[in-house]
Amino acid sequence: MHWSLFKRENSLKFLFEEIDNAPLVVFRILFGALIFLESVGAIFTGWIKKTLIEPEFTFSFIGFEWLQPLPGNGMYFYYAIMGIFGLLVMLGYRYRLSMVVFGIMWTATYLMQKASYNNHYYLLILICLIMCLLPANKYLSADVKRNPALQSYTMPRWCSLLIIFQLWIVYTYAAVAKIYPDWLDTTAIETLMASRTSYPVIGEFLGNKTLHYFIAYTGIFFDLLVVPLLLWKPTRNLMFIASIVFHVFNSIVFQIGIFPFLSLAFIVFFYPPETIRRIFLKNKKPLNTEAVILKIPSKKNVYLILAAFYFLIQIGLPLRHWFIKDDVLWTEEGHRMSWRMMLRTKGGYISFKTVDKKTGKITHISPRDFLSPKQAGMITSKPDVIWQFVQRLKKQALADGKDLAIYAVGKIRVNGGPLKTLIDPDVDLATVKWSHFSHHDWILPSSPIEKD
Repeated sequence: MHWSLFKRENSLKFLFEEIDNAPLVVFRILFGALIFLESVGAIFTGWIKKTLIEPEFTFSFIGFEWLQPLPGNGMYFYYAIMGIFGLLVMLGYRYRLSMVVFGIMWTATYLMQKASYNNHYYLLILICLIMCLLPANKYLSADVKRNPALQSYTMPRWCSLLIIFQLWIVYTYAAVAKIYPDWLDTTAIETLMASRTSYPVIGEFLGNKTLHYFIAYTGIFFDLLVVPLLLWKPTRNLMFIASIVFHVFNSIVFQIGIFPFLSLAFIVFFYPPETIRRIFLKNKKPLNTEAVILKIPSKKNVYLILAAFYFLIQIGLPLRHWFIKDDVLWTEEGHRMSWRMMLRTKGGYISFKTVDKKTGKITHISPRDFLSPKQAGMITSKPDVIWQFVQRLKKQALADGKDLAIYAVGKIRVNGGPLKTLIDPDVDLATVKWSHFSHHDWILPSSPIEKD
């Protein structure tokens, strides 16, 4: 009993011990700059136009259909405002408010469209949530200029640990997800690189089979070991160099926005705070450890319970596909928010057959007549998007006074494999309901191999 109390007290001291806040301050500045660039980049690269303005309608996350893009050029102003709040986060001006507003606005854009789904969009939501809780504006910020009494040179150790543990979850699940046959024999890598062999200078290199094997296995070991080896002093610098190579390669080849640079920014939490202070904040006073007072909040148990609940969700959510029938690579059920990053390619075709229940009239519909090119490519392999498109057709038909049965007809291939039928062509999708946590029987099994 006494030993348990001793361990608990030492754990609390470790979590709430005040350390130099240099890593958090530097990360706030880097993070603010990156979310600013992500916001304005969406404007100037044409992402907003292609994803949110040009499409006739967007595929939101199911249950968030009420979240739709603003009309006209509204989304340009929306992202410009997000960029402004990103700058305010970087400057530390009304930091908490700026971080909360950006986080809400970013989450809304994430939920309102699925055509450009990336794991780092979801990661940004989580980091925004965590950053809302951290005292990142206590030094080198506009808030301190406005109110000098706010200034502090320290932060509780748990501020760094929150970020580190979140990253460990992300990378570990990313590593485990890669351990499947098509990745291990480089089929998945080969199909991912096929569309990139036309790149100038590096295109021929990207088609090299030896490189595919190198990427496949270093990808697994990097994701699995990056957090532990950054935490261990003897391997920290080596892993930092490896991280630069890994993330710059991903940035050049896969062009995934700020994610590689955000991943590098996180590394400030793995080095001793004093090292970060000496490199980035040379004018900041060294921490006087003798003058630091341990502050364990009176509501510590509440905070610990909330943290445990949050991380249980983070650990449990990516596991949900194991409790859903069939392979997630095929069904997509449980794929999102599970850190299943750059694992496979899918392609195929799909059309829809409608049958008027009154007249028996049959009509064939091509989704390309309604969707943007990116949406039309996505709908071939995403059952939830197929279901949502059917609900759109059903809603329009009811508005026109028609009662339709709607069937999907099409096939897909995974990682360049054989074509297979994904959706049961005999099921009227206009009559089925969507479930977030269970299998849909109208998604056919992945095992049968069919002829074209």
